[in-house]
Amino acid sequence: MTVSRVVNGGVKVSDEKRKAVLSAMKSLYYQPNSAARRLAGSKSYILGLLFQDEDISYISKFLLRASKSCRNFGHHLIPDGINSNNEESISVVKNLIETTQTDGVILLAPISNNTKIIELLQQLQVPFVRISPDDKSDISPYIAIDEFMAGYTMTKYLIDLGHSKIGHIQGHPNQVASDLRQQGFLKAMSESSLDVPSEYIVQGYYTYKSGLNAAQDLLALENKPTAIFAANDEMAAATVSVANGLGIKIPKQLSVAGIDDAQLAITISPHLTTIRQPIEEIAELAVQILASNKPVTGDSKELKHSHIFDIELIKRESTIRPE
Repeated sequence: MTVSRVVNGGVKVSDEKRKAVLSAMKSLYYQPNSAARRLAGSKSYILGLLFQDEDISYISKFLLRASKSCRNFGHHLIPDGINSNNEESISVVKNLIETTQTDGVILLAPISNNTKIIELLQQLQVPFVRISPDDKSDISPYIAIDEFMAGYTMTKYLIDLGHSKIGHIQGHPNQVASDLRQQGFLKAMSESSLDVPSEYIVQGYYTYKSGLNAAQDLLALENKPTAIFAANDEMAAATVSVANGLGIKIPKQLSVAGIDDAQLAITISPHLTTIRQPIEEIAELAVQILASNKPVTGDSKELKHSHIFDIELIKRESTIRPE
């Protein structure tokens, strides 16, 4: 009863006992059970969103929909950007949970692959949902798209337009999704018996700046590609910028395509041909899973463990048949 009074803000507890309980809670990383708290009353709860600020346009779209979905549930969303340093990341996550009593956490890639953070959340018994994780085991519910098919579908479309010289800007090397998108690209090229010179594949990091550097390398080649497929819209938009600076007309002289269908895809000119992954629907489902009273463990019979969304090819003005 004493512990219950402290946890729930009761006044009939001496300062000495309150300090003892709080000290024990801190040393044990104790967090009240969120499902039980929901059943006990109508208080709004807090969900965390952890991300690395690489693909800004993707994160922005995800964040806006997740925030709106939280409002619909009467919850609050606290976004927090962290870096790849494990020690610093662990400190940030601990602080988030201890100071806000977070009831659940959404992990965007590549944070969804951070084993240290996952182990911490498991230790603290904080429910979490992983977005596009490399590990598809039953650690927790996860949401993703078919990354291989995204790369394959876009490349096949460019080939069907008549392109045979297609360059590819890779995604971040620390994400399996990047490799799967590249595998889809290579599979489509191989099926059409098209060669891919090594210089046609350039490393990117899902950032606009890395897209600028990669596009400069590709467009400096003597034997330039007639199409460039970037692993996300951020890098595809950077490619458009580099081409414009070099006086290369898009799409007449160069077709450019990406993946995501983030807001950026329709804010640049020409609008980007892209693979749409339903970012808003993914964000909404992630919040829905954590806001539900149902168990969110991988072995739950009430909640699907995996959620694989369909992709969609969005044809816009940045790609045409080569002249």
